[in-house]
Amino acid sequence: MSKGTLFDKVWDLHTVRTLPSGQTQLFIGLHLIHEVTSPQAFAMLRERNLKVLFPERTVATVDHIVPTDNLARPYKDTLAEEMIRALENSVEENNIRFFNVGSGNQGIVHVIAPEQGMTQPGMTIACGDSHTSTHGAFGAISFGIGTSQVRDVLASQTLALAKLKVRRIEVNGTLQPGVYAKDVVLHIIRQLGVKGGVGYAYEYAGTAIEQMSMEERMTVCNMSIEGGARCGYVNPDRITYDYLQGREFAPQGEDWDKAVTWWESLRSEPDAEYDDVVVFQAEDIAPTVTWGITPGQGIGIDEAVPTPESLLESDRVLAEEAYRYMQLQPGQAIAGTPIDVCFIGSCTNGRLSDLREAAKFARGNQVAPQVKAFVVPGSEVVKQQAEAEGLDRIFTDAGFEWRNAGCSMCLAMNPDKLQGDQISASSSNRNFKGRQGSSSGRTLLMSPAMVVAAAISGRVSDVRELIASS
Repeated sequence: MSKGTLFDKVWDLHTVRTLPSGQTQLFIGLHLIHEVTSPQAFAMLRERNLKVLFPERTVATVDHIVPTDNLARPYKDTLAEEMIRALENSVEENNIRFFNVGSGNQGIVHVIAPEQGMTQPGMTIACGDSHTSTHGAFGAISFGIGTSQVRDVLASQTLALAKLKVRRIEVNGTLQPGVYAKDVVLHIIRQLGVKGGVGYAYEYAGTAIEQMSMEERMTVCNMSIEGGARCGYVNPDRITYDYLQGREFAPQGEDWDKAVTWWESLRSEPDAEYDDVVVFQAEDIAPTVTWGITPGQGIGIDEAVPTPESLLESDRVLAEEAYRYMQLQPGQAIAGTPIDVCFIGSCTNGRLSDLREAAKFARGNQVAPQVKAFVVPGSEVVKQQAEAEGLDRIFTDAGFEWRNAGCSMCLAMNPDKLQGDQISASSSNRNFKGRQGSSSGRTLLMSPAMVVAAAISGRVSDVRELIASS
């Protein structure tokens, strides 16, 4: 088993006891909730006449079901209205901090906690959402949990979990122009597989990771779950501290200096022992696009859809299913695939730096006539900042729709949905069948810059061609 890693240190610091099952009862420092997985959990508390044990350690927002075009209440979707009302009533009843629509701080749960300075190194964080691994970018250990576990954390502030193994994933070298954090994590998942991380926490390291901004690190950690890992993290460093300093919920004054000293002590030791180590070279990573129905079915923009004989025998059945569903042919170049919808947003790529980079390529260009393209900021704060910089005007001048904050078409529990078998270029995190709102809708995952390239040409395109022509 691993020894001396950040994961081991944080796990040990938050261990309450070892349960008869052999699992650890782990204290959860921050519990993030939203409108989809919390109503049932609160109902279970009421059935048992229980209250939230530590409401000050719980923070709520609404993100999944929020319309991004018309925010008028009641929402047209009656189920969405019921869900937000249930959350509003529960947080008021339990005195929980709530970032509601119009508060100025509402947004996707994995965007707002970091931008408010709530996510900090050394924390244990839980949320009823798969992509809670995002918060590991700060050197936190963060878990996506199910509704019954949401209930458990509300009632006890603890979880029963089996300790994970730790795999160190190094990405060394320098990324080439047009290659982003999204490409890095898609490449890792392609190489290790969507089940490769089962039973593991992923520690991301290496010079390429160290050079990334906090928002880029969040993108990488966000998709750890897509590679089967329960969580993913990056050791905290000066980039982490510079991001956090001055944010509302970050330590202040003398407490700040003490916090940084403690955070530094949590870093994995130079002689830490890992259960596994995998090394990648940044120069080997190209702009990456998924062609199939899992995030592991990705290829470089210059590659073709793999043929069955080029795949492991264990991967061929899923590949055959993907060919049929995606309406793609083995050996077909992915570049040039026609696109109907282009979506920039989500907890993976809806932050300010994502929008800035996308706007670079949207400026002075036009969305292809047959393409519906829209940009959804990850939070009200991101929206305000982007508008202050004029990014919204760049996008709208180019033919993109500029929306309000929310999860939007990432999972389409709102009006933003694909129609029929439309194919989308998406900066989100999952390309499962029906993920974006239509049972036959097709999703190609890529970086925000690549989404813009697709929007402009109307086809899957290499963003490096836009770089070369600028």
